[in-house]
Amino acid sequence: MPSVLRILPAAVLASLLAACATVGPDYQAPRLATPTEWQAALPHGGRSADLLHWWQSFNDPVLDKLLARAEADSPSLDQAWASIVAARANLSSAQASQLPSLTGSGGVSRTGNLRQGQGGTATTSTAALDASWEVDLFGGIKRSTEAARARASASVSDWHEARVSLAAEVANEYVSYRACQLLLASYQADAQSRQVTAQLTNRSVAAGFSAQSDADLAEAGTATATSNVLAQAAECELDIKSLVALTGMAEHELRATLAQGPLQLPKPATLAVQSLPAQLLAQRPDLATKERNLAAASADIGVAEANRYPRFSLLGSISSSEVRGGSGSSPWSFGPSLSLPLFDGGSRRAAVDKARASYEQALASYRQGVLDAVKEVEQALVRLDAATRSEASRRASAEGYQRYLAATRAMWQAGSASLLTLEQAQRDARGAEQTYITSQRDRILDGIALYKALGGGWEAQQNDNVNGKRESSK
Repeated sequence: MPSVLRILPAAVLASLLAACATVGPDYQAPRLATPTEWQAALPHGGRSADLLHWWQSFNDPVLDKLLARAEADSPSLDQAWASIVAARANLSSAQASQLPSLTGSGGVSRTGNLRQGQGGTATTSTAALDASWEVDLFGGIKRSTEAARARASASVSDWHEARVSLAAEVANEYVSYRACQLLLASYQADAQSRQVTAQLTNRSVAAGFSAQSDADLAEAGTATATSNVLAQAAECELDIKSLVALTGMAEHELRATLAQGPLQLPKPATLAVQSLPAQLLAQRPDLATKERNLAAASADIGVAEANRYPRFSLLGSISSSEVRGGSGSSPWSFGPSLSLPLFDGGSRRAAVDKARASYEQALASYRQGVLDAVKEVEQALVRLDAATRSEASRRASAEGYQRYLAATRAMWQAGSASLLTLEQAQRDARGAEQTYITSQRDRILDGIALYKALGGGWEAQQNDNVNGKRESSK
């Protein structure tokens, strides 16, 4: 006991040193230059929606169901969640390294002699306790814990990013499918109209009022329209296959769910862009991931630096051995252990250089991520503004061509317009109608892209509240 008491002051001194000798840089988030305001036109129109509740503005129960099913059974989210579990386990392991470790062992053995007459047997019982504690003399364990904590936070941000991306992808495919249905209906109506035209033309040719070339032209137009229907139907089938993969629903269940909705595009509210470019740092989970990886890279420098200095540990053990019917012993030991890195050929210095280079890479990735985020928002704003401006003119164009087609068909039936004129009017009307449908689809898709570029409603403090795998994303 007196020898133990003499060692305790040294242990206390080592603990004090550990609190004030942490090597490596103390991390501070870098201040990055961002524009003071958005350069592209912001969406307007009298309606706005908060990011967190934007999906409800679609007022589409079918889309709501698809989003819920996708989040409930998504391999990408499962993978992201597994990364969170692994990162948190690494953090727990790093935190455990700061505490003493204690190992116990025990055993019973019997000994004897195989030769007869050489004595009997003896039973020996043993028990031992081994303790060790590495004193964090230069903060290497502390920095390792900092790095693990930052990476655990980054994994949570990755999970949120996966949720935002999944929701946007499901909505994209759903909107594309609804637009595809509208385009298919347009092609089918055109094909039916051309079939009627072909039938009337054949009757006119049989009666001697029209040339055979008119019948050939009508039949060719009908064949083209039928081909367009088949091609568009295939595109709709591809959209269904994509939705099956995204939602995890059986195809027959997905088709039944889609059939419940009306044949129309959803009409979401216009997003209100109230944030400034600098606020993207707190709105986008992918940028939060990059910033946390940067913090981890900074802590790794401290870990590499600490490995260049001595390591101080306290070791102790006590054991007991007893032979049944005989004597026993209880030896113990306790004392410090010091490890000095004398020569390593420069490998530890190289490890520090590598850690610093990794930090510079992470910093460059973070800076580029901020630039890309601002670019994505600006581009989404430009596309959304252009689509919104052109939609009204596309609608007017489609309505005008439909009126012209109706008038031309009436003139053709009266014999005052040629079949060629009618065919051209049908092509123009069909093209204008499909362009209008496409412009509606693009406006909604551009709104979804803006939603995703703005972070999808995520906020930095959400990373502190993730305790369940299926937290609602809406």
